[in-house]
Amino acid sequence: MGAEGSEQGCPPSPCLDSDPPGRCRPQKPILLQGHERSITQIKYNREGDLLFTVAKDPIVNVWYSVNGERLGTYTGHTGAVWCVDADWDTKHVLTGSADNSCRLWDCETGKQLALLKTNSAVRTCGFDFGGNIIMFSTDKQMGYQCFVSFFDLRDPSQIDSNEPYMKIPCNADAKITSAVWGPLGECIIAGHENGELNQYSAKSGEVMVNVKEHSRQINDIQTSRDMTMFVTASKDNTAKLFDSTTLEHQKTFRTERPVNSAALSPIYDHVVLGGGQEAMDVTTTSTRIGKFEARFFHLAFEEEFGRVKGHFGPINSVAFHPDGKSYSSGGEDGYVRIHYFDPQYFEFEFEA
Repeated sequence: MGAEGSEQGCPPSPCLDSDPPGRCRPQKPILLQGHERSITQIKYNREGDLLFTVAKDPIVNVWYSVNGERLGTYTGHTGAVWCVDADWDTKHVLTGSADNSCRLWDCETGKQLALLKTNSAVRTCGFDFGGNIIMFSTDKQMGYQCFVSFFDLRDPSQIDSNEPYMKIPCNADAKITSAVWGPLGECIIAGHENGELNQYSAKSGEVMVNVKEHSRQINDIQTSRDMTMFVTASKDNTAKLFDSTTLEHQKTFRTERPVNSAALSPIYDHVVLGGGQEAMDVTTTSTRIGKFEARFFHLAFEEEFGRVKGHFGPINSVAFHPDGKSYSSGGEDGYVRIHYFDPQYFEFEFEA
């Protein structure tokens, strides 16, 4: 792996004897400075001890989430990296890039295990539940259609010949902008540029369910811990909660700005939203310090109950730690911030 650095920020501040009981000072976020360009995605592994970050530079970083120390880098991409995923037991890492490739890495050594070349940029990628099958979607660009490709990693001939066992074409007018595996690896759930959601069978490739609840592009999809629900983030200024099996729309979280990312808490009925203006509009607004906020909503009541400031540009990706005691956000400013919740968060009771 690449050079180890001591990029960690301040460790969470402890409670002092002088603090009133149950009222610790707000804990300082840990700042991860490992990218030169804006963050595109951040992802915890299943245990949550590692945090993977990718950005519009060719670097793939992995960090210890507990203290923000950089464990290393996966080097090989030659363009912006759009997506990253780790498998169930954190043996392998998958990345997709604008250099027209999807790459498989050995998590521990940083060695590149497979290079899958594509005709256009790889926008989304993911391991299925067992870690044996990968899927990735490519952009519609340079005359090429948008496709979702499926590879079985147990069959080396698929990798060697660069031939997926299944390739699903998307409808011509709307490329896939976000995709995740559904429950039990039976399907993938894909969000499109026009706001549509499709559920594709991982066996036959057919569209099992199609819904259109968003009016504009879906930027991000993240499932709940038990995979029964998922939350979408859209350019239409909303995030929405859906049932993973039926794609039935259940809740809506409204903001005044495009939502770039949304994540569900594994322990509470909370959802965190990250967003902001389009990157090109950012300079035309006020320069109040770090005014780009992560916003917390109650899942059932759809009401906002908290905000966390800090980023100097729109937040592009948010993720809850699998234990629910911290969350991270990655921004257009190129920084990743790990926020540990203070005790008030755990005592908080929502009053409807």
